This record gives sequence, C-alpha cells and structure tokens, in this order.
Amino acid sequence: MKLRGIRGATTASANTKEAILEAASELLNAILSANNVQRDDIASVFFSTTHDLNAEFPAVAARQMGWSHIALECLQEMDVPGSLPMCIRVTMHINTAKRPEDLQFVYLREARALRPDLLE
Repeated sequence: MKLRGIRGATTASANTKEAILEAASELLNAILSANNVQRDDIASVFFSTTHDLNAEFPAVAARQMGWSHIALECLQEMDVPGSLPMCIRVTMHINTAKRPEDLQFVYLREARALRPDLLE
C-alpha cells in the first residue's frame, strides 16, 4: 500500500452554507465512487475554496458523512485574475495499492473546464 493523492473540483451555485455543503458532498461521493475508496482508506483531505466562497467550511460536508477521525483542512486558493469563481477543490490522500495512473480525478459542474484533458 502507498499513500496517493486524488484531485477533484466542483463549483457551488451560491455562497451559502447549503450550496457549499451540497457541492462538497457531491464531489466527495463522486471521488469515492470513481475510485472505489472506503472511508478507512482515507488518510486526509485538503479542501480549498476561491475567495468568493466563505459561507461555510467544505469540510463540514465530510463531517456530516461521518468522517470524524479523518484529518481535514480548509484553505483559501490564490486569487488569480480570471480564475474559475465559486470553486471548491479537493486533494484526498488515500492508502491504496493502485498506481497513480489508475486513480480517477473528478471534476464536476463548471470545474470540468479546469481539466479538459480528463474529459471523455
């Protein structure tokens, strides 16, 4: 088993607690599903948001999913001119026997534009 990182991103529909938690939860579930990750495999998760999302910590969505003993951290992204607004990014560290190229990065909603190379 190796420690590997899985990336993902999505956008929230508004700067509200509900919209941030909905988007974060959807993204986390999509990453778990795409990679067949079990909760016990997760070592830590870093969340970042663009400066325009501050109504709630996206990590709260993970806590609501029962991730009470997983290290979670919320950060703010650099405010780069012209960057995608209302964006939540995730780096999930997991213990896995999979090779890096076997991991599926997940980009949802407007964040699909961040990684067009991963689109089918």
